Amino acid sequence: MCRSASSRWLISAVGIAILCASASALAERTDRDQPVNIESDSMVADDANKIATFEGKVVLTQGTLVIHADKIVVHQDSEGFQSGVATGTPATFRQKRAGSDEYFEGEALRIEYDGKSGRVELFTSARLHSGEGDDVRGNYISYNTTTEYFTVKSGGDTAPDGSGRVRAVLMPKSKEPAAPAPSPQPSAPAAPPRQQ
Repeated sequence: MCRSASSRWLISAVGIAILCASASALAERTDRDQPVNIESDSMVADDANKIATFEGKVVLTQGTLVIHADKIVVHQDSEGFQSGVATGTPATFRQKRAGSDEYFEGEALRIEYDGKSGRVELFTSARLHSGEGDDVRGNYISYNTTTEYFTVKSGGDTAPDGSGRVRAVLMPKSKEPAAPAPSPQPSAPAAPPRQQ
């Protein structure tokens, strides 16, 4: 299949795996080297403005990364940086964590990724969940993939549970079992006292 130069930017833009970084720097590192596959009911590409829009049951996969959305819009700026917006009811992603069999998952009504700043933002009914049991919910979650710093904010009564509060469950990290203490060595029987 022959691809024009203008359509290559689209593959490159999507190749960043729109929102891939939202899965964190701990995501499977080989994913970014895998081909990107996108299925949708329709696609419109504006080569002049370097914008592509995928709509209708959109499924993006790249390695272990899977994104489901009603719509994904991808844009490449003049410097070659990509950004994307996924929307859905909700838009979701799932990606394997590096060096583990566990997955990192997230969802929100809108997920935005800015490749230039390395920022991922989840808007409205936002949730991040790790396979280790950590779960963070709020109306807004921002994650910087470079610094690994994230912020969670409530959104009044529009928070996922209706309380207007940020909710977090952080599981204690399992410690390596301590090495068993050496068993005491039996002491030699005391010699009977010498008689004088």
